[in-house]
Amino acid sequence: MDDKNYPAIESHGVIGNMLTTALVSNQGEMNFMCYPYFDSPAIFCKILDANKGGYWSIKPLVSAYKCKQSYWPDTNVLQTRFLMKEGVCSIVDYMPIVNGKGMEWTVRKVKVIRGKVDFEMKCFPTFNFARTPHTAKAKRHGYLLNANGVELELLSHFPMTLMPNGEINSKFTLKENDSAIFVLKDPKEDVELFSFSDHLGCCQREEYLFRSTVDFWQKWLEKCTYKGRWREMVERSALVLKLLTFSPTGAIVASPTCSLPEDLGGVRNWDYRFTWIRDAAFTVYGLIRIGFTEEAKGFMEWLEHRCIQSDYSECEKRGEMPLKIMYSIHGDDRIPEIELDHLEGYKKSSPVRVGNDAVNQKQLDIFGELMDSIYLSNKYGSLVSYEFWSHLRKLIDWVCDHWNETDEGIWEVRSGRQHFVYSKIMCWVAIDRGLRLADRRSFPATRDKWIRIRDTIYEDIQEKGWNKKTGAFSQYYGSDNLDASTLIMSLVFFMAPNDPRNIQTLEKILKPPEEGGLVSNSLVFRYNTHESEDGLTGSEGTFNIATYWMIEALTRAGKTHREFLVKARLMFDEMLGYANHLGLFSEEIGSGGEALGNFPQAFTHLSLISAAFNLDRVLSNKPTQPN
Repeated sequence: MDDKNYPAIESHGVIGNMLTTALVSNQGEMNFMCYPYFDSPAIFCKILDANKGGYWSIKPLVSAYKCKQSYWPDTNVLQTRFLMKEGVCSIVDYMPIVNGKGMEWTVRKVKVIRGKVDFEMKCFPTFNFARTPHTAKAKRHGYLLNANGVELELLSHFPMTLMPNGEINSKFTLKENDSAIFVLKDPKEDVELFSFSDHLGCCQREEYLFRSTVDFWQKWLEKCTYKGRWREMVERSALVLKLLTFSPTGAIVASPTCSLPEDLGGVRNWDYRFTWIRDAAFTVYGLIRIGFTEEAKGFMEWLEHRCIQSDYSECEKRGEMPLKIMYSIHGDDRIPEIELDHLEGYKKSSPVRVGNDAVNQKQLDIFGELMDSIYLSNKYGSLVSYEFWSHLRKLIDWVCDHWNETDEGIWEVRSGRQHFVYSKIMCWVAIDRGLRLADRRSFPATRDKWIRIRDTIYEDIQEKGWNKKTGAFSQYYGSDNLDASTLIMSLVFFMAPNDPRNIQTLEKILKPPEEGGLVSNSLVFRYNTHESEDGLTGSEGTFNIATYWMIEALTRAGKTHREFLVKARLMFDEMLGYANHLGLFSEEIGSGGEALGNFPQAFTHLSLISAAFNLDRVLSNKPTQPN
């Protein structure tokens, strides 16, 4: 299969209903969608196999056209516009949200703005990642699709035809101001909103769904308190994070896609449709900073349930952590990783993986991110209950007993455990925030023990994590390699931004890779994949969250080193230039500026929010809020 059959990752927009999402290319093709939830099997997955994967496309039947794509202002409602000599037309894509609740519908409305245009609609679902065949039964105004009990119906007031290959096809013509509506929905959901026999009534009811959805997103965004220099990008990032929140439980997925490659043609292809404790905790931090405390409260409730479910004595017997590093959006920790050998992968990047074996890894850092987000959430309005505190005490005591063990680290290496510096820093954060929270709320705690071990960890990092030969903090104890995760030190108040060791580490990382650093044209690699053994072959792009960490670290150091602040501003503006046409980011950026990895990615957007918030405060000479 020719790589040209795969649209660029960055050429997509995303729509959703806080239950699932769909990717829509700027050519009007929906080529990735899981149904009914984020972590359900995909019904469209052409982006993972251009030949076998399903799709839903609507395009003008003309020889040449230009495409433009934008969001309806302050929403996650997507509009794709086609410009051609025959006229101008648009497709509006959204998943309806009515009375604050996402409907299991996907609506595609085609409208001609000028001229007269012929169209073709093609819907070819491939259930269960193209593993389960389905039947298509004709019904009034559409087709009922069934794949082993998973049912969907495709409806329209325009006639549709079932093709021999299983594709549902419709060819139609619209003149100026005419519209066509196609709906893919759960057949069990009420269809009274639509009467496809009545074209005018159908359009009026679609307008109601559209207005309800637009109103929901716009009213939600009104709560944003950020009014700084990069308001548009921060608000788009907030909308992405809300879109990635699973409304029934408050869980936040790392990304709504799976197996989009970090290295084209390589093996670094992972499933991110789950909730990482780390990612979600950082997300809460980002949302709290700009006024979205309800989302923080929802995640805290989800987190509390995970803590309550933990059996500490059993975990101790099995040598496991009291919390898994990740869970399904429903709270399950059984996420077996399998390879889908029948799919070739995006641009032949195989294997295609669903599920994630990292669920069983030991990553000690998650307790630091967890406690930091809980501390901030408590500080800004979502007070921790005594019952929740009783579980948190156990977590902190566990960290006190296990902080000096090896783990797989934040980057989930598959090459064996090490004493990763980042993990040690976040163990320090876990205990430090526990102490702060206990003092703020006068909670009972074994303070003397916690203080003693917190200080022991600090000295251990300074003694073993600092590499005298390189003059920087290393990736893990005994290593000579740099790691961008050490940029977190000043961000979590482990070290003062102007501490000489922090400054030296910044300066080392800022060098280009050929000089031993990690920065290439203002973009930051997380580590050097050619020198650091991570158990995988191939390379990867620059890591977006690492770039934003660098910007924030430079911002904080810039209060005393003006040249760092100038550098931070330049890097931030340059980084924004790598967003796609809708302001969306994936996980990484390739050597040609292309998006790599799963898309869009919560980690990137939350770090954008944090960097913008702090950079704006320093540039405006506003006092920094104490942690």
